[in-house]
Amino acid sequence: MSEFTVTGQWNARDGWQSFEKSIEAVNENVAREHVLAEFGSKHGLKRTQVEIEGVDA
Repeated sequence: MSEFTVTGQWNARDGWQSFEKSIEAVNENVAREHVLAEFGSKHGLKRTQVEIEGVDA
C-alpha cells in the first residue's frame, strides 16, 4: 500500500473549508473513497458537499 495526500474543500457551516489528509490506500481511487467515507461518517456530509482537488502519491 502507498500513502496518498488528498487535498480539497468541504462545505462547513461558515462556508468552504480546506483540508489535507494523508491516507494509506492501494491506489488513488481508493484513497478518494476513503476520504469521502470519512467525511460522511464524521461530519454527516454527502459526497456532493466534499470537493477533492487533487491526490498526490
